[in-house]
Parts: sequence; C-alpha cells; structure tokens
Amino acid sequence: MLEILLCSVLTILPDYLFRRFGQGKRFGKEITLYSVWFELRWGIVSCLMLSVGLITVIFYYHPSTKTATLYYRTVPIVSEASGRVAEIYVNSISGEVKKGEPIFRLDSATQEAAAEAARRKIAEVEAAMVAARSEIAASEGKAQEARSGLQQAIDELETKQELNRRGAGIVAFREIERLQNVVNGRRGAVAAATAAKQTAEAQVSSLLPAQKASAEAALAQATVEIAKTTIRAGVDGRVEQFTLRVGDIVNPIMRPAGVLIPEGAGRKAITAGFGQIEAQVMKVGMLAEITCVSKPWTVIPMVVTSVQDFIAAGQFRGGEQLVDAQQVVRPGTITVFLEPLYAGGLEGVKPGSSCIANAYTSNHDLINSGKLSTTRSLVLHAVDATAVVHAMILRIQALMLPIQTLVFSGH
Repeated sequence: MLEILLCSVLTILPDYLFRRFGQGKRFGKEITLYSVWFELRWGIVSCLMLSVGLITVIFYYHPSTKTATLYYRTVPIVSEASGRVAEIYVNSISGEVKKGEPIFRLDSATQEAAAEAARRKIAEVEAAMVAARSEIAASEGKAQEARSGLQQAIDELETKQELNRRGAGIVAFREIERLQNVVNGRRGAVAAATAAKQTAEAQVSSLLPAQKASAEAALAQATVEIAKTTIRAGVDGRVEQFTLRVGDIVNPIMRPAGVLIPEGAGRKAITAGFGQIEAQVMKVGMLAEITCVSKPWTVIPMVVTSVQDFIAAGQFRGGEQLVDAQQVVRPGTITVFLEPLYAGGLEGVKPGSSCIANAYTSNHDLINSGKLSTTRSLVLHAVDATAVVHAMILRIQALMLPIQTLVFSGH
C-alpha cells in the first residue's frame, strides 16, 4: 500500500495536475468516475509498473520475514537408570536451580546393599590377610622345627657312619638305613614347611591384595551407582513443568522427569527464516530490525551474525529407499541468526517469542570506494533509499500488532 501511494505521487498525481491545469479538465465534469481510466491511463499504467518494480526491489534487497523466533535450548531432566522416586528437592512445578544442586533422588536400596556387600568383602579380605600373616609365622616355626630335626638326624647318621667306618659291625647296617630314611623324611618336612610359608607369603603379597582391590573396585562402583540415584542440575537454570512426585517411576528412555532451561537461554540471538530467493542478498554484517509479540510497540535494531549455508528442506537420512524429489513439497528457507546491535537489546523479549524481522542491504562502502560509475552509484543509492519504505512498514506492523492480535483475531 505504501509503495502504491508513493508511486502514485510520482505518476498519477502529475498526470492529474496536467489534465486539470494544463488541459483545463475539471474533476466531476470532464474527469468523472467513469472517465478516470481514459483520462489518467498513462499515470495509472506508470503507477502500476513503478509499484511492481519498487515492491520487487524492496522485497529483494531488503527482505522481510514473519518466521523469526527467539529459540532457546532445553535440557530434559532424566536419570541414568530406571527407578522409583524416593525424595524430591524441588517443591514446586518450577524453580531456580544452581549447577550441582540435587533435583530428586531415586530409591538406592539395591545400590546401598551392593556397597555394603563390597565393604564386608573388604573386611573379610583384611581378616584373611591377618590370618595369612599368622600362618606365615606358624610356617616359619614349623620350618625351623623341621630344619632342627633334619640337622639332628643328619648328625646322628654321620655319627653312626663314622663308628661303622672305625669298626666293622659296631653299628648294624639296618640302623644306618633307618637313619638315612629319617634324614630323607626330615628333608621332606623342611620342604613342606618352606612351601607352606611361601604359599602364605604369596597370599599376603599377591592373592589377598588382588581380592581386596577387586572388593574396593566393587565398592567404588556401588558408590558411583548410589551417586547416580541423586539427579543434579548440570547447569544453572530453571526447572519447568516439574510434576514428579515421590513414588513415581522414572525411565530415562520413556519418561523424563521435567525440563531444565539453562540460564540465559534464548537471550542472545533471533533465528529467522528468509526466502530462498534472498540467498544472494543475505550477508553477515547486514543491519536488521525486529518487532516481537511479547514486546509490542518496540522496534529492536539487530545485525546479521551468521547465515546458514544449507537449506533444511533438502536434508535426508540414509536408508534402504531412494529419496524422491517430489517429497519436498514446501521449499525451505535460508536460516539467519540475528543478534542485538546494542547490549541488552533483547531485554524484555520472552524466549520463544514470535517476531517480524527486516534486513537491510547497504551499499555505502561500495559507493564510497570510487570503483563504480555514476549511473550505478545512483542506482545503488536508490536501492538503499528504498529501505525506508520497509522500515516504515515494520513500524506500522509494530503499531498494529497488538490491535490485530487482541481485536481482529477473535481474541
């Protein structure tokens, strides 16, 4: 409408003034409702052509979109394992939480039983180590006793053998054989006592410490499992729609406990979707403006900080079927990220709010570079000047948005 009014001032109005004062025709006489087309045909045709061209230039070089939203990230509140809720630390549907604060706790009877079993196992191993040390001492005593008996048997055997060498027949040959067998038996006893000591030492140095380490690892695992039963906030934020109560069953796959919105989420950037035809126009650094439903009658200056290099409508996930291009019914949009030009620009705008966004092409630096011809510089000046029309339209939309929402939408 603004474009037509502006173009009519440059086309229809001069045509009418020429007919009125140049040709002397009067409105209501020669110029009537039925003769308007014939009398002002040149102005009307020129106005329509100029309006179409102006609208095309404005919407191409200064794109606008109503699909702009202040997106924000949410974190589902889930446990790492299924269980029944034993205690809740957030006593309302919503509330502020700090990083590391507990939100709720699951029943940990099974995990605590496993931890107690691991503690008992550690105590059992420690008792076994004390007993093994006592066995080492006992084995050492037995080995010493066996060595003494062996030495005594050896001394007695050597004495009888010496007597037998001095005088034949003094000691019976059977006696010497018996003493030799006794010596061999005492050597076996010494070897057995030494082996028993080594076994006890191996238990103290290797087996029992390994069993204790396994029990300590089981205790550590049980302690971790107990810690997992207490679900804590991973970031500072706010818990919303938290309807969990004591006795409820929580499943990490099928039933989250609620939603945690990180602090500052949705306070940084606006995500807007512009038409694909503006792909060559949208550039990082472009100035923009938005007006949002949650903050009416306010126009916020923005700047384009990022332009997504892919269109979401063309994505597909690999599978066993070929993708048919006809499945993409709706053309996708160019995703653009806008941030406030000034600090605190989005203050008062609720995260998730729907907004209207305008982006403005600026050729100021290119014009001042001196590399363009006069004609092209004038054309680019005219292109930049048409941004005023879109800026006026945005302000009219910001003015009419509450009225349209509250009155004409059947609210």
